[in-house]
Amino acid sequence: MFPSERGGLVVESTLLRRLRRYCDELEQSDGLDLHSLRRSYATHLLEAGWDSRFVQDQMGHEHASTTGIYQFVSDDFRRTTLRAGLDRALNEALSPGIQSSRG
Repeated sequence: MFPSERGGLVVESTLLRRLRRYCDELEQSDGLDLHSLRRSYATHLLEAGWDSRFVQDQMGHEHASTTGIYQFVSDDFRRTTLRAGLDRALNEALSPGIQSSRG
């Protein structure tokens, strides 16, 4: 997964040990693990507007439905996205020059 300074790969147990040590030093939650970082990476890509196919490729998923599991966007992102959509719809509805369908 990650190359070591000796050219080999760092094994998962070493990464977990280091992550736990860093979390302890920074007084972070015990629930933070390598998979949390993976989910966070996918979420940040999606929130930044990256194409879901790109995210799927980055995560190494064969099926888009698997990537969908990682789409845990934040409440703030959901609110912002919904607000932008509602504002756009309202602006279009109130824009002069758009004819009513009634005639």
